[in-house]
Amino acid sequence: MLRSLFAGISGLRVNQTMLDVTGNNIANANTTGFKASTTVFSDTLSQMLTAASGGNAERGGTNPIQIGLGVQLAATSTNFGQGSAQLTGRTTDVMLNGDGFFVLRDGAENVYTRAGAFTFDQTGVLVAPSGMRVQGYALDGAGLPTGGPIDVDLHLIDGTLPPGTELTSYSIGADGKVRGVFSDGVQRDICQLAVADFTNPMGLEKIGDTTFRESANSGAVQLGIAGQGQRGQIQAGALEMSNVDLSAEFTNLILAQRGFQASSRVITTSDQVLEELVNIKR
Repeated sequence: MLRSLFAGISGLRVNQTMLDVTGNNIANANTTGFKASTTVFSDTLSQMLTAASGGNAERGGTNPIQIGLGVQLAATSTNFGQGSAQLTGRTTDVMLNGDGFFVLRDGAENVYTRAGAFTFDQTGVLVAPSGMRVQGYALDGAGLPTGGPIDVDLHLIDGTLPPGTELTSYSIGADGKVRGVFSDGVQRDICQLAVADFTNPMGLEKIGDTTFRESANSGAVQLGIAGQGQRGQIQAGALEMSNVDLSAEFTNLILAQRGFQASSRVITTSDQVLEELVNIKR
């Protein structure tokens, strides 16, 4: 069978994948915290017809003669560039200006997101739209994070509710501290949002609900707070929008379509050549 036939088939496959990835980007153009992906292609192993040879006193060297066998998908790369800010004015809407991820508790594991459309549930716990609980740190008497990540709960001040008072309002600062104003007129820091960072964010696994999971190639999670290390600052009352560039995605659609058409033309031409061979037998 002709090599070109299978090369054309491989071209159809990868360009279809490019269409799938581009279509998903466009579909999520208005998804809060979404990060666009791109496809990376590479050629497959080439068949060696004649190996290279070195020159000698009588004859010069020759280059190898190889025939490519098609194309394959090398990677799908996630673009973690900053999305634009959409001002909402809601106290519990937060976004990160810079690197990092918010930490959510999903059952027995932590997952990570750039989508900060949070709200407090009926128990006073800060949650994502999916119900996963936002993680933060309890604060000591000096206002410093202490212990491991816990649920962000409006009812807890150093583990207990201040006696004789009730919460009247709250706000989230650029450092992620949740500050409450109580009926006695005193402001108290309730807790501080946790922010995660990774050595290789592109190695994270997308698991739906605009969340990511740690993988073998992302590096271990590095938990901390906003503004610490390379972690960005938190902006309250705003959400990070998708970083999808529609003009680039529509261009990618054209490229994928033309690549698909060209690969299908290779298959058609190869089929015509095979037909000619069959006709010779007649």
